[in-house]
Amino acid sequence: MTPLAGDTAVRLVEIPTAAGPVEAFVARPEDDGDAADGAGGSSRRVLRPGVLFLMDAIGLRPQLARMAQRVADHGFVVLVPHVLHREGPAADLAPRDDLREPAARQAFFAEAMPRVGRLTADLAEADLLDYLAALRGLDGVGPGEVGVTGYCMGVRLALRAAGLDPQVVAVGGFHGGGLVTDEPDSPHLALASARAEVVLGHADQDASMPPEAVARLGEALDAAGLRGSNEVYAGAAHGYTMADTSMYDHDAAERHFTELLALLDRRLG
Repeated sequence: MTPLAGDTAVRLVEIPTAAGPVEAFVARPEDDGDAADGAGGSSRRVLRPGVLFLMDAIGLRPQLARMAQRVADHGFVVLVPHVLHREGPAADLAPRDDLREPAARQAFFAEAMPRVGRLTADLAEADLLDYLAALRGLDGVGPGEVGVTGYCMGVRLALRAAGLDPQVVAVGGFHGGGLVTDEPDSPHLALASARAEVVLGHADQDASMPPEAVARLGEALDAAGLRGSNEVYAGAAHGYTMADTSMYDHDAAERHFTELLALLDRRLG
């Protein structure tokens, strides 16, 4: 395992999947000290709930490490897999320019979105089962109920994870896009087999998640009998949690942390 440079205790590891080893961040509470990461590590005196953190299209980078560490310091072990691993190593896909500049962000996403499109539902679902197994295999994580949080493209994956595994009991999803389509593998349809409490925070006036899609998603939550919330964050743009981009909104990002951590406490604490 490799320490991630910066202001966190996050480690960069490789986790096993059917598609081969996948890079991932692992975040633990700062006061846990050093621990073995990966399946089969030494036993720990404290077992903590596991949280699967599903990245946005920008990928593994210090911003996600900081976010994962903040969740971990609330009392969880957090796994952040490189979900676009078939497209190349995380470092090769990372932005070369400062995405706090709107033009740089736009240029990056012109390259990134085709990669996102190639992660089909079939590939994603196979990976998600491996990610959940890897999370439960981390030292100090129990074998049962876990939480999942997703951002942007990661919200689609988070909904699919809930539908695949009834022991996913908490799902957070923030500024997701394309959650409701007319295709037979639309992410929102996964809620029919989910058992999780779901907390969703949509970006305001987001073309990838218009009001009619938000309404259909709420109907799917109700039809599945799931507890949760399905809210639009007024004035917040798509990508509002990401402080390393031009879309960051401090108030909306803090609201997301408040609602996500409360959800994880309710269902896993």
